[in-house]
Amino acid sequence: MKKLVSVIALCAAVTPAFSAQKAARPSYLTRNKNGSYDVTYSYTDKAKSGWYGVLRAELALLNWKNKYYVEDEHIGDDKYSFQPLFSANMAFGKRIDYFWRADVEAGYIFNYTDKDEGYEYSLSVPYLIANGYYDFTNGLYVGAGLGIAMPRTELVDDRFKSGNNPKWSVSPMAGLMAGYTHKLDDNLVLDLRYRIAGFMGHDQKRQWVAGTFIDTDNDGIAETDIGGMHLKNENGFILDNSISLGIRYEF
Repeated sequence: MKKLVSVIALCAAVTPAFSAQKAARPSYLTRNKNGSYDVTYSYTDKAKSGWYGVLRAELALLNWKNKYYVEDEHIGDDKYSFQPLFSANMAFGKRIDYFWRADVEAGYIFNYTDKDEGYEYSLSVPYLIANGYYDFTNGLYVGAGLGIAMPRTELVDDRFKSGNNPKWSVSPMAGLMAGYTHKLDDNLVLDLRYRIAGFMGHDQKRQWVAGTFIDTDNDGIAETDIGGMHLKNENGFILDNSISLGIRYEF
């Protein structure tokens, strides 16, 4: 009888402890018939596909120099330093493993205009670039990209022949990136990025219509007939320092 009472007392003592252990066990652990545990996940714990999309608003600071020629005679330069232009881009990519990811980015650097010597010069740059990134565990990342830029320039003057037709060209484009990401929720990531990139501009030549005169001495008296002559604008290497803020959605 004493032994039976002892067994009952032992069971009574063990049962609450076992229940507490069972209650403390995470809900995503279930015991199988072999005595080991199977792991199940809630929705937020499920592994993502690795695919993601990014939308960015960007401030591009462009540096380049224009050279001007009339009938191949150099007449002057315009140097543009850190000209602020609004830019926007979007990218779609995939995480390769825990640290590496890659995407394809399409962007547009919006129009810059400048009036000089009676005509107007404008520049805008759409581009397409493939990027590779390495993500550190603290949210920082570095990357590099290689693609193409398609600079578009236009020389606007009512005295040019054939209207004011813009010129497009295609140039190799390369860039280096560094940034920081902050997780907003399970799918949304805030992305702050700096990029330095570069590509080549192009030359554009326009011809003045007959009877075009310019005031060469800025005195309103001496004028030079430039009708039939050609103006050439030569873009040099274009350097882009850009800072962007974006939202990344991880599928």
